[in-house]
Amino acid sequence: MKKTSLSSNSVLAKMSIGYFADGPWAQNALRLFLDDEEIEIKFICPRYNQPDRELERMAVKHGIDLIKNRNINSAEFIVKVEAYDCDLFVSLSFNQIFKKQLIYLPPYSTINCHAGKLPFYRGRNILNWCLINDGKEFGITVHYIDEGIDTGDIILQRCFPITDQDTYATILDRAHIECANLLYSAVKQIHAGTADRIPQSIIHSVGFYCGKRKPGDEIINWKDTSRSIFNLVRAVCSPGPMALSYLNGEVIRINKVKLVPDAPTYKGIPGQVIGESDEGFLVKTKDSFIKVVEYQYSGTIRMGNRFSGSSNEDD
Repeated sequence: MKKTSLSSNSVLAKMSIGYFADGPWAQNALRLFLDDEEIEIKFICPRYNQPDRELERMAVKHGIDLIKNRNINSAEFIVKVEAYDCDLFVSLSFNQIFKKQLIYLPPYSTINCHAGKLPFYRGRNILNWCLINDGKEFGITVHYIDEGIDTGDIILQRCFPITDQDTYATILDRAHIECANLLYSAVKQIHAGTADRIPQSIIHSVGFYCGKRKPGDEIINWKDTSRSIFNLVRAVCSPGPMALSYLNGEVIRINKVKLVPDAPTYKGIPGQVIGESDEGFLVKTKDSFIKVVEYQYSGTIRMGNRFSGSSNEDD
């Protein structure tokens, strides 16, 4: 495994960083950087159209320049950031793609923290996709950025278990903390000259990508298995959009379902309400049935009602 090292001519008391960042994980990492006397944040570049007020507040408090640009690969922006003379660029939850000139502008290149177990789960909305795919763990990877998408050499990677009690909310909370911790560790290793460079092809020759999710992807297909519906609901629960279905032409938002232990497999009408429970109601699926326990609906739900995937379908 190839190591990155600082040359004898470039060892500095401080590793100076240009930080491209957004969200709680970026805020947590910034706190770690600010507490370390060997790290200096030269500037913070937040998302252009999505203000992160806490990140902006922290920048102002600590006298760090905030710079925004619609196109970070523009000649204007590159000239601007070049003047900061950073040793390393760091990206966490940033939403623009870095191109070659910007990637290799600092002497120690550009790194990114990705909430996915690379080379698998490249792309977008990774934590959601991991739950949808019934993942038993989720990964966090710090890697060098190259000219592909999430394809650069790995510096550090760590995985965390997923249980049936986990939801998008619980693993997102963990990721907010652990992304920051792993990113900080990677920066320290780069500064010390001990960072690995592990080509992703060593782990798997292909890997896979996940596409960005959009409105409508949260609609429940009641012809799926109970396990698949359980995974979808917990993957898009609050703070996500929540799973969606229709009853009597009206939207029902479903935030939590439970699997029913020992529920028998049998044929029926997927999406039909087949019973009540002390926590909610039971709905037939492709193979068995599930218990809906947290939902938002303005009407009354009765035995025999049928949920559908469209407001135009009759119950």
